Amino acid sequence: MSQYTGVAVSPGRVVGTVRTMAPPVAEPPVGEKIPEGADPQAEAARIAEAAASVQQALTHRAEHAPGDGKAVLEATAQMAADPSLTQTAQGFVLAGGASAARAVWEAGDQVASMLEGLGGYMAERAADVKDVRGRIVAELRGEQAPGIPDVEEPFVLTATDLAPADTATLDPALVMALVTSDGGPQSHTAILARQLGLPAIVAAKGVLDIADGTEVFVDAGFGTITDDVTDEHRRFAEAWTELQKNPLTYEGGGIELTDGTRMQLLANIGGAKDAKAAAAAHADGVGLFRTEFLFLDREDEPTVEEQTTAYLEAFASFPGKKVVVRTIDAGADKPLPFLTDTDEPNPALGVRAYRTSWEKRSVLTNQLDAISAAAKQSDAKVWVMAPMISTTEDTEDFVGLCRERDLAPAGIMVETPSAAVTADRQLAACDFASIGTNDLTQYTMAADRMLGTLAHLNNPWQPAVLTLVKATCDGARAAGGDPEAFGESAAKPVGVCGEAAGDPGLAVVLVGLGVNSLSMTPRSLPAVAKVLSTVSLEQAQQLAAAAVAARTADDARDAVRAGLPILGELGL
Repeated sequence: MSQYTGVAVSPGRVVGTVRTMAPPVAEPPVGEKIPEGADPQAEAARIAEAAASVQQALTHRAEHAPGDGKAVLEATAQMAADPSLTQTAQGFVLAGGASAARAVWEAGDQVASMLEGLGGYMAERAADVKDVRGRIVAELRGEQAPGIPDVEEPFVLTATDLAPADTATLDPALVMALVTSDGGPQSHTAILARQLGLPAIVAAKGVLDIADGTEVFVDAGFGTITDDVTDEHRRFAEAWTELQKNPLTYEGGGIELTDGTRMQLLANIGGAKDAKAAAAAHADGVGLFRTEFLFLDREDEPTVEEQTTAYLEAFASFPGKKVVVRTIDAGADKPLPFLTDTDEPNPALGVRAYRTSWEKRSVLTNQLDAISAAAKQSDAKVWVMAPMISTTEDTEDFVGLCRERDLAPAGIMVETPSAAVTADRQLAACDFASIGTNDLTQYTMAADRMLGTLAHLNNPWQPAVLTLVKATCDGARAAGGDPEAFGESAAKPVGVCGEAAGDPGLAVVLVGLGVNSLSMTPRSLPAVAKVLSTVSLEQAQQLAAAAVAARTADDARDAVRAGLPILGELGL
């Protein structure tokens, strides 16, 4: 028997046959030259022909790709046609006599290094360049490019990690579950799996040792894979299959615990299109409106008028309902040429989000002007919050800017340990808090959330992280609230809008710790609603206490799952 453990990123239990994705294309030998007597011009021409063939293949796949996959594949196809890659490679052939394959490899390295040097969003495109590079090299060699196995029967896909062009074409009807040896909980692979509702585990070291064709049981709630499949495992998998045939639904209006306690279930969105999808999923409102979509990939700041129009379009899907707008979260992995410094040695700990207003005040004040203008023209109940708050002075400053523009309620994101442990003072200075568990985990555990090697630390089940969630809720109670103003309890409202909110087991813990709203991807709403409806507030508090007191993240998760048999019954 062999068992492998990774980081669970999207729940589900399946029994299936392993199919392993082909490994990345092997690097051509360093110094490899064109054959003696060969024509350099002809060798260089092969590069353009291979790139055109790759572009054509990707374009063809894009035509048949579902949803967002089409745009991803089209973008990758355009990269294959980018002359900066092919012309650089041809130069290596003509000037230095490199073989076509070696020239493409070195040109890809050069372009990728340039993008990595730019940091943030542009650095993420470096992986796309290397993917295209590998496909061109495979074409030059006459090899099959890496990709999803072409088989007709459903299977469990194992891989080192997936390139965007591969994740974009995942067919949930064939791929029963996804397990990667690399990657982290915030990788594009993990994010896509959650969007698809596909059971997925990342950072499962050694999983590629499982032979192709082996039957395995994947428990993507626990993050385990085993080749010793038992009758109990098959029952778990049958429950998950039944859930897919008769999926849970959420009708909106909040969820009621068994003792009558009510909980808002909100959605995370990035723009008007997401808002429409969230409304269609019956979300009770929006707990996180990421406004970066207006700013990314631009050389200059969008105007107040542009922003106002975009916000109004998103607000329109939620008349009479709460929409929590997060002001721009630029910096770290989302640099902006007109706002952030790409030369910072450690941007995740640098001038990002609210901190950019210290030097470039107008970007934040312009955004607040736009949010205020949109709020006055909309029937939505607009709340506004600032990310990356560390001190009470930060909070007071931001709230003051909001008060000047008649924006209320005005709150903060709790993403730093300092904000959590001083939550009583923070919430005395603002109206509400929303916990971003992704960043709170990163900063609590001192582990870059983008590094797959640190994925086991970037786990919201870590007792240290849960302790800080509790500290935030305790601080909200100490600060007191105004039920008439916010329709909440005597505590200032505290929500959670990080990925943790969409985990049904963890959602119970968060409620038990004192959180009074949860915001997640719309796909997660039904499962979270179903599980919460089976517990009382007292039961949630007991499970939360066990999780906070646990020795390890695994112990915390195991204790809670043991107390929530509904998770197993649903195959979650």
